[in-house]
Amino acid sequence: MTNLEESLPREILRTNRSGAYHCSTVVDCNTRKYHGLLVIPVPELDDENHVLLSSMDETVIQHGAEFNLGLHKYHGDNFSPRGHKYIREYECEKVPTTWYRVGGVVLKKEKVFVHHENRILIRYTLVDAHSETTLRLKPYLAFRSVREYTHENSQANKGYGLVDNGIKTCMYPGYPELFMQFSKENEFHFVPDWYRGIEYPKEQERGYDSNEDLYVPGYFEFKIKKGESVTFSGGISSTDVSVLNELFVSEAEQRTPRKDFKNCLINAAHQFLNKQGNEYYILAGYPWFKCRARDLFVSLPGLTLSVGEVEKFEKIMETAVKAIYSFMNDEVSNLKIYEMEHPDILLWTIWAVQQYSKMVSRDAAKEKYSALVVDIMNFIIDGKHPNLKVKENCLVYSDGRDKAISWMNSTVNGRPVVARTGYLVEFNSLWYNALCFAADMTAEMGHTDLSDKFKSVAEIAGKSFVDTFLNEYGYLLDFVDSNMMDWSVRPNMIFSAAFDYSPLDSKQKKGIVDIVTKELLTPKGLRSLSPKSGGYNPNYVGPQIQRDYAYHQGTAWPWLEGFYMEAYLRIYKRSAVSFLWRQMVSYEDEMTIHCLGTIPELFDGNPPFKGRGAVSFAMNVAGIMRGLYLLDKFENQ
Repeated sequence: MTNLEESLPREILRTNRSGAYHCSTVVDCNTRKYHGLLVIPVPELDDENHVLLSSMDETVIQHGAEFNLGLHKYHGDNFSPRGHKYIREYECEKVPTTWYRVGGVVLKKEKVFVHHENRILIRYTLVDAHSETTLRLKPYLAFRSVREYTHENSQANKGYGLVDNGIKTCMYPGYPELFMQFSKENEFHFVPDWYRGIEYPKEQERGYDSNEDLYVPGYFEFKIKKGESVTFSGGISSTDVSVLNELFVSEAEQRTPRKDFKNCLINAAHQFLNKQGNEYYILAGYPWFKCRARDLFVSLPGLTLSVGEVEKFEKIMETAVKAIYSFMNDEVSNLKIYEMEHPDILLWTIWAVQQYSKMVSRDAAKEKYSALVVDIMNFIIDGKHPNLKVKENCLVYSDGRDKAISWMNSTVNGRPVVARTGYLVEFNSLWYNALCFAADMTAEMGHTDLSDKFKSVAEIAGKSFVDTFLNEYGYLLDFVDSNMMDWSVRPNMIFSAAFDYSPLDSKQKKGIVDIVTKELLTPKGLRSLSPKSGGYNPNYVGPQIQRDYAYHQGTAWPWLEGFYMEAYLRIYKRSAVSFLWRQMVSYEDEMTIHCLGTIPELFDGNPPFKGRGAVSFAMNVAGIMRGLYLLDKFENQ
């Protein structure tokens, strides 16, 4: 903790499961513009998150001597006030907890984010002290979008109002008031000032502006006795200060202890849940992603069903189904699910229903989702999808020349970096799988006319798939458009070997699994491009344009490994188990680096396979959780 080279890259994330979050480094030094103690959506302004309370500096005062426990980075690699040197211990099994020692003083700080409320709680406990001790707390305010910076200005409102054991303030019109209150009476000293030139090194790494000023309205001060606990509340509404300590204990008890790899993943999975009113979503990742349709359906079974949380699956699907029908009926929707128009979204929906059918109940799947499956299939077959057309060979065709349409969605100057267009291999793997699943489901329900319709399309599509994609080297082309074929070795072929229904025979599947193992498999997922293919660029570093070119040109993605494991188990069966468990070890290692207890967005494709991008990514957590589920199920069958 006292070595900043070790501690600054390690981040901590806590969310309220309604879109708000707290994120920082383990030494509470913000290194991203997205970091903050209280970061919340402000729908009255826009659909972005906003940093209200950036950080809180604690100062221990004894015999008139002040010891500041805060830490900020300023220009020129200068850190001040270097409070990390007082840290003696840190743990986050249940809630993030830091122990500071200043001479004979031992102070414990614990943080918890209240579920479904925009409120952060920090409990300070004076574990040990040999003389009278005073605690001073200095809040740093931002009141800005996570995508912008704040700078010293004359428009900021410096006024404040007194509330129970604290103050309320609001820097700019349109923002909610920030209430800062304590469980104990205190003195607020109004000493307004701007702290200028705070820098965020992670933004420097990413080639962005990285400098801002933060406003400090003053400081709170109170005496604290040995053994006493005082709880701070930062929120957008007033709270009953008499029960703050009890509220902290109640919230902390609800947390699942991160005592092992699986529990870490379960906690990470819960953080992606975003409840807005009566609607339930899955955020694609933290700290900057919203709810994206593809990420939602790919993640949904792994984040919920793999740990038996069936009700969550059903609630999220309830919201998603409304969005699907709004899209198919060409209606305007106020639901916060983005990119619904992408060609593979409806096919991933059917895959998610298929997992529910396998992991929960086939009868329940038919009862709840059979109408949806039939409506989606007819919508596509009848040619109503704007960019997923069933051709004469019964394969689906999409135009991706000018707009990225697949999960490989990076763009430069408005153009896709990887212009995948025509017959895409994973779209058609999903399509064949959906046709067969729909045919079986409708046959079981006695709808033979529908079943025969889907079967007849599937028969032609299966033969066309092999003829179109399988090449003489035993792997699948990535996409085919007229006479243009992409021979790059990419992971998109793995789906055809992983899905329950595949047009490939066992030998063909084995060939795909073997080449993926040989050229794409890393300890951190599947590479997005083989090192042997042209354009291989494995390091996701540098300014935005450089990173965009590397995004899907060799970087490794853990979510793909869930499908790889499924395919590997189909081919190698029981002999695969020990090998796949070894693959899990590298993800368990990840629990203590990058963002603690979760999986980042992607990794470099070459050693040391460094984590990059968003600190926590839903598809990756879901892919690993589903992989663990598959391994457990295989071992226990």
